[in-house]
Amino acid sequence: MTTTELREAILAHLKYALGTDPDRASVTDWRIALSYAIRDRIVDPWFASTQAAEAAKGKRVYYLSMEFLIGRLLEDAVVNLGLMESASAAMSSLGLDLDTVLSDEPDAALGNGGLGRLAACFLESLATVGCPAYGYGIRYEHGLFRQSFVDGRQVESPEDWLRQPHAWEFERPGAAFEIGFGGRVASNAGRTEWTPAESVVAEAYDTPVIGWKGRWANTLRLWSAKPTTFFDLDRFNRGDYYGAAEPEALARTISRVLYPDDTTEEGKRLRLKQEYFFTAASLNDILRRFLSEHDDLRQLPRKVAIQLNDTHPAIAGPELVRLLHDVHGMPLDEAIVTARGCLSYTNHTLLPEALERWSEGLMGSLLPRHLSLIERIDAAHAAAHPDRGITMRENGEVKMGELAFCMAHKVNGVSALHTELMKRTVFSELHRLHPERILNQTNGVTPRRWVLSANPRLSGLLTDAIGEEWVDDLERLHEIEPLAEDAGFREDYAAAKRANKEELASYLRAERGVSVDPEAMFDVQIKRIHEYKRQHLNILEAIALWQEIGDNPNGDWTPRVKIFGGKAAPGYVFAKEIIHLINSVAQVINSDPVTSKFLKIDYPANYNVSLAERLIPASDLSEQISTAGKEASGTGNMKFALNGALTIGTLDGANVEIRELVGAENFFLFGMDADEVMARRAIDGHAARAIEADPRLARALDAIRDGAFSPGERGRFDAIVSNLSQADYFLVSSDFTDYWRAQREVDVAYRDRTAWMRMAILNTARSGWFSSDRTIRSYMSQIWNAQGLLADAGTDGRDEGLVSHRQN
Repeated sequence: MTTTELREAILAHLKYALGTDPDRASVTDWRIALSYAIRDRIVDPWFASTQAAEAAKGKRVYYLSMEFLIGRLLEDAVVNLGLMESASAAMSSLGLDLDTVLSDEPDAALGNGGLGRLAACFLESLATVGCPAYGYGIRYEHGLFRQSFVDGRQVESPEDWLRQPHAWEFERPGAAFEIGFGGRVASNAGRTEWTPAESVVAEAYDTPVIGWKGRWANTLRLWSAKPTTFFDLDRFNRGDYYGAAEPEALARTISRVLYPDDTTEEGKRLRLKQEYFFTAASLNDILRRFLSEHDDLRQLPRKVAIQLNDTHPAIAGPELVRLLHDVHGMPLDEAIVTARGCLSYTNHTLLPEALERWSEGLMGSLLPRHLSLIERIDAAHAAAHPDRGITMRENGEVKMGELAFCMAHKVNGVSALHTELMKRTVFSELHRLHPERILNQTNGVTPRRWVLSANPRLSGLLTDAIGEEWVDDLERLHEIEPLAEDAGFREDYAAAKRANKEELASYLRAERGVSVDPEAMFDVQIKRIHEYKRQHLNILEAIALWQEIGDNPNGDWTPRVKIFGGKAAPGYVFAKEIIHLINSVAQVINSDPVTSKFLKIDYPANYNVSLAERLIPASDLSEQISTAGKEASGTGNMKFALNGALTIGTLDGANVEIRELVGAENFFLFGMDADEVMARRAIDGHAARAIEADPRLARALDAIRDGAFSPGERGRFDAIVSNLSQADYFLVSSDFTDYWRAQREVDVAYRDRTAWMRMAILNTARSGWFSSDRTIRSYMSQIWNAQGLLADAGTDGRDEGLVSHRQN
């Protein structure tokens, strides 16, 4: 598409779609007009891909996830269609800066953390490799929440990303399903019938997801909850105006907020409603599509692969059995086997509290037929394995992790360590019964978003050095490894990093009022706030460092800027206290005239994908410090390494594989491993012993306890100090001493700029394996048995067309 063609398309959409003209158009008007013009270029390959998938009559992949953290879509589309130069020139000819227009797009509030960002990367990679696929989730009106800080405390308010038109979606009122809740179950003429007491309509909204070079496009289908009756005219006429709108308000509640606070019974009920709502709508849609092309439901596993992203869609097992058995008349045993042949389950956690459990009372009142089917599935599993030591129901609760495992033909972990720990811990008994079921699929990230778009200075340097083929064959980054010894390349690499840091420093100054020196080390920890991710270990080390600098302000200190980012769940009181502590410490340290030239701390609010795209390219040090054995994988660690940030981390999740690939000498390791963690946790008083053995740790905790960061409120952070001094389940105190040692190694290494740049380049060169293209190809061959419909997609970069269905 030429610059002139794109310019004319933008002006046409500005006039005919938005009803305005260039003299009156706002930046948002221009951005939406550009989005429509780019979207027009996606529709043809989207339709062609759909037609090719229908003609091939092969297997389709369906990815069910509560989150799709897709971020901004306009730049993704422009990059993958190869239109960046045309878009920049077109906007310039209209008197606008493309970067200004791109940054006007709000992040889609459809996810929170790594789970949702992984799902987004997978969708883009599925399209890049040409695998026919749908993503299924919920179209949240308000997402998780918009985070702000008041006196250092997290305050939640609704996200308003849909306040403007969402230019990328197509509403599909014809793709709608009625989803029921509650009611009664009865037998009728030998068939079981569920009659729900209430229902809502799931209406589809489709977003095309375009792959690299625009050769294939798949669909993200999100469900929005609508009432079966929008408006009660009779109640309105009686003067009950609020009651007249009640059906719509109650229905929309289901698709308003991601992860409603489930510390209350009503919150739990809404959460389970959400999970069943999108899962049931998706399965109905999958069966509708299958039956439009095939007439034998026994062939479903040959044509349909359904991936459950965590336990949120685990109700898919009994729901698919219900549809096959109750609705389509398949014998129950055959329905269970058929459903299992379609379903596979990705586990993302070893935390028992994150493996969902629902009370049988709640399940029975909300989904009575599903509770009875879970009982039948559990009984069938018990009959097949009379020596089993587990059940899917325990102490009046349904265990969704065990249900997902038993109803899946494959269960995968997301890093090598996590997969082995799954076998040894949370699913040890099920692994004994099904030793072939668990396998590993280490996570990956899309290089188009996380290097090419997010870090154009680095991507330009890479392309100049080895050509563009690395973008869809990321392991070709190995070709830059010899350049780590080239002084000119190191200088160019350092200049790109420096420019990224200057850009971030300007942003922090303009948006946050925080002045930082780009020469300082940028030390970044951006994650969901959780005790096991140990942001409090990071801030404890910052306190101890501040105290040491204060004792010896003329010492040879390495200047450092610590940056935090992430949200805490609204009901997670302890995590919110960690946020409050970080902000309180930052206020004191940043205002210290003696130490602030060596140490500053900042916590930008409302961390999202767009902020990550600013922070990661500018980072020198990546904090991956979770308690060993608790992080399933992580994907932020991969993004940092690819962008040349060195990792300080434990042997946890994908850190293990990153360290193996980049080299132990290019990774700052500290802390206990998973086995040592379990042994230390068994020692009475382990936290007190660790504090007694390390005066720095004791002094930092004393400062918190004595009110150094809470003037006038001495006991503000007593809960944190008490936790770290007593139970300390996540072993912050026990790992502190080794963390301090590793951080001082980081200080020394950073002062040798030549050696640091060599290490950074090797991190980039050796991290190409962490591509989501590689991960998806592995899922396709080892779990889904699915074929791509592009010839050699992503292997040599030369393919330009769809494979004929006759070849498949």
